[in-house]
Amino acid sequence: MKIIISPAKKMKSEPDLYPCRELPIFLAEARQLADWIQKLTYQEAKELWKCSDAIAKENFRRFQDMDLERGLTPAILSYEGIQYQYMAPAVFEEREISYIQEHLRILSGFYGVVRPLDGVTPYRLEMQAKAMVAGTRDLYEFWGDRIYRAVAEGDGTILNLASKEYSRCVEKYRVPGDRFVTCVFGELTDGKVRQKGTLAKMARGEMVRYLAQTGAADPEDAKGFDHLGYRFREELSGPEEYVFIKE
Repeated sequence: MKIIISPAKKMKSEPDLYPCRELPIFLAEARQLADWIQKLTYQEAKELWKCSDAIAKENFRRFQDMDLERGLTPAILSYEGIQYQYMAPAVFEEREISYIQEHLRILSGFYGVVRPLDGVTPYRLEMQAKAMVAGTRDLYEFWGDRIYRAVAEGDGTILNLASKEYSRCVEKYRVPGDRFVTCVFGELTDGKVRQKGTLAKMARGEMVRYLAQTGAADPEDAKGFDHLGYRFREELSGPEEYVFIKE
């Protein structure tokens, strides 16, 4: 089983915090994207990122000085979003680190797919960005089915904890025999399940922690998750969607 999650926009660089084990598998593609972004003007890059001047200046400088092979931070410690704060990988025990290295995959517009201990450098490039690289219309076309193939290798069982922006890179290419299960974290309002962005991100991080602590080997094992007041609801779920309601 592979577990897929989204990256975070905010990243940090702490190369001496924890040793990286490997480089990302799609390093050549990341280098191609970096070369393309480095040729953009500041204004073009800001438009690509759709962000404030402060964030654009920081990331424009990052790309100009980028080194994809030195001064790297393990991916799982580099991303700083809410999901990663609630996952709290910095305090994982060795067996939990080993678990996520084997089972967890972070999807990325820049790196494609990274394993938790792959060395990465801070970047900004969301999957929805209109990066027309190598004759492609956007990053979805640039990556094609490569992300899917990287996470589906093995038994084709995938537990989806990623946002739709990223999960579509995998879900679009599913083939018969694959098992793709999406976890939904919501509240029941007027008989309908409604997800709230921040709470869902918190729950996704907690779910990764739960799976690592319990050594989950199958999507079924996720049903026991009860962190942050969530409980699995069988009657609202199906074979491809596990619904957890906050009580």
